[in-house]
Amino acid sequence: MKAPLPENEAQRVAALREYHILDTAAEHAYDDITALAAYLCDVPIALISLMDESRQWFKSKLGLNLRETPRDVAFCAHTILQSKPLIVRDALKSARFADNPLVRRSPNIRFYAGFPLVSPEGFALGTLCAIDRIPRQISAVQKRAMQGLARQVLALLEFRRVSARMAEALEQVKTLHGLLPICAWCKRIRDDQGYWSQVEAYLHTQTGADFTHGICPECLAKQRPKKPPEE
Repeated sequence: MKAPLPENEAQRVAALREYHILDTAAEHAYDDITALAAYLCDVPIALISLMDESRQWFKSKLGLNLRETPRDVAFCAHTILQSKPLIVRDALKSARFADNPLVRRSPNIRFYAGFPLVSPEGFALGTLCAIDRIPRQISAVQKRAMQGLARQVLALLEFRRVSARMAEALEQVKTLHGLLPICAWCKRIRDDQGYWSQVEAYLHTQTGADFTHGICPECLAKQRPKKPPEE
């Protein structure tokens, strides 16, 4: 059974893209978490899955050769619809998953435990999941441990997002402290595309700052009409 889209799907995908994580290389920090998840749940497969518009893509995978799958067959597409973990003890006995190609064919999923990765803004970006080829269940202790690992995945993602934002802000600061092409007459600034903008417009584009205007004392004195000499 194909999972419906979340009501906030457009905003959810936009939030996911802020992390600049899709299609990046494997990283030990994420691989350590999937290895620990597989160990804790005693399963052969563990994944960190992120869901974009059309696929589930695996940032980390243990026991699975696939790099991604279509979203239509993804168990995780169902998990992101809820805030609680999705536990499937035997997929062959589940009305939602019994006919799923991932159940009927390789990797022959029977047991699935998915834990949503929910951003601080409340968007379910994907899951940390544990998978087995035989029916099973997990204990309350294992469930709490997996929820803790899911929080660690999110902490890694947040660190990545904050680092990217800081790098972007630093680049803007470097631009402002470097040499800017400015017209000697009208004081317009040329941007990277060759357009000339007023100083206020350029700084607003680069930093988001808005301006208030006043007149400094020297300019005010120049603009005041001179008093006629007294007779």
